[in-house]
Amino acid sequence: MRILVASHTYIVDINREKFKILANLEPDIEVTIVVPRRWKPGGVQNKIIETQFCQQGSFKVVPVSNFSQNNQGLLTFGTDIIKLLQEFQPQIIQVEQGSKSLAYTQLIILNKLLKLQAKNILFTWWNLSYELKWPISVLENCNLQNTDGIIAGNLDGSKILHQRGYTGMMEVMPQLGVDETLFLPTGKDADLSLKLGIEPTDFVVGFVGRFVEEKGLLTLAESLAGLKKSSWKWLLVGQGKLRAHLEEKCIEWGISDRIIWIESVSHEAIPPYINLMNCLVLPSQTSYKFKTLTTVGWKEQFGHVLIEAMACKIPVIGSDCGEIPHVIGDAGLVFPEGNAAVLRDCLRQLMERRELAADLGDRGYHRAMTNYTNKALAEQLLEFYKKLL
Repeated sequence: MRILVASHTYIVDINREKFKILANLEPDIEVTIVVPRRWKPGGVQNKIIETQFCQQGSFKVVPVSNFSQNNQGLLTFGTDIIKLLQEFQPQIIQVEQGSKSLAYTQLIILNKLLKLQAKNILFTWWNLSYELKWPISVLENCNLQNTDGIIAGNLDGSKILHQRGYTGMMEVMPQLGVDETLFLPTGKDADLSLKLGIEPTDFVVGFVGRFVEEKGLLTLAESLAGLKKSSWKWLLVGQGKLRAHLEEKCIEWGISDRIIWIESVSHEAIPPYINLMNCLVLPSQTSYKFKTLTTVGWKEQFGHVLIEAMACKIPVIGSDCGEIPHVIGDAGLVFPEGNAAVLRDCLRQLMERRELAADLGDRGYHRAMTNYTNKALAEQLLEFYKKLL
């Protein structure tokens, strides 16, 4: 089985693990990842990345010349992709840029012109309803009409594409799995606890991610402000523009001395911080302030940090925003987004009922190992491909 995957996501090596595993599941599988030769991610890493060719057995990453260096929808590839397609002769062509992307249109057209007869697959995260105007509406319609299978990163995304007229095969699974060799239960690092001023009696509430309004940090702060009689610390790992305002509110609510800020931590360095936590909270809230050329709004598309905490046996609490409840299942606590009182009750339960916390930690670990490791996702993906072929 010859599989070609195109996406800017895989300019980062750690994001390729699922496909490296897939390439070794059966002897006849070959996986080629096409990535933009030059890409500017934006945000924290606001510099152009120049990707390099690499190969490990039947898995390889091939940088291809590209137009647009920082827009997912406008990304397209240069003529060197034609030679690659002719030589590789893929049976599966998977483009992970969404249903409205020009790159997907380009690969669909090349598939036809080169008479490859490959199955066209798209991946999408988008999980809010939207209306499109011409010519984007025509572009998406053409893409969907020529699609053999869709992988949606969340349940809402699959429902939306069904509503938009797609009737073919669809699988719901995240784009990236958790690395269980990196995120694993290790217990609390005593030296790190001492360095951060965490006492053995402190219940450590954790958050990992962007400090932005839609992540619900003000709701979590308000919840913790109502638990001053309990011994807790709030460990925040990440960075973002909300920090200054959040610091002001924590001072106002009298909890600033319990906050621990950790910034600029690489992904590989996060596990020791997660293992310091007694629970991890993802209190995301739907926002309609976010806008692109074709869509308005944001809600949590998956919540990858949840499965990283679950892999460490850390109990999780999440809001009911977007995909969070489906990721957690029965392996954690879920509260209505924006509801500080219910979140406070969830925190109190874990603080006072250590047996519940331990049970949820065990459940979360089992759920992560069963459903969300890169190997589990690679196996799920292979079964999907076999159904299509």
